[in-house]
Amino acid sequence: MTGTLFTLTFAVAAPFWALMILLPRWSWTARIVGSPLIVLPVLLIYAVLVLPALGRVLPVVTAPTLDGVRDLLGSADGAAAAWAHMIGFDLFVGRWIWRDSRERGMPAPLVAPVLLLTILLGPLGLAVHLGLRTGWARPAGPPAPERTA
Repeated sequence: MTGTLFTLTFAVAAPFWALMILLPRWSWTARIVGSPLIVLPVLLIYAVLVLPALGRVLPVVTAPTLDGVRDLLGSADGAAAAWAHMIGFDLFVGRWIWRDSRERGMPAPLVAPVLLLTILLGPLGLAVHLGLRTGWARPAGPPAPERTA
């Protein structure tokens, strides 16, 4: 089951990445990606992987040591849970990058490689976006409200 959940993790996130990268100006992309709930399927996979192992995970995350984290991640369950953790957070950050870039009027061909970098190496994609966004001022006025559906 762990292998299936590992494989499923990116599969449930990929359609949202595809919308942001390939169809960034499509009205349905804005409707779908506008909701922070797009990360919910990945978070559910994470919960299925972590909750049964909470007794093993909590000591490692509350008092982390290099050996403890290495041992946890060295197991199939630990690696699959870490993957779901990364995919979920990367998707959430990618969603923020997509929304922020649209609010700032950044060109989609510039943002697409940043989103791809975020999929592959999350923090580096975020760092690049943070650097690029300084060149585009946010339009005046109140920020757009979060849409949940």
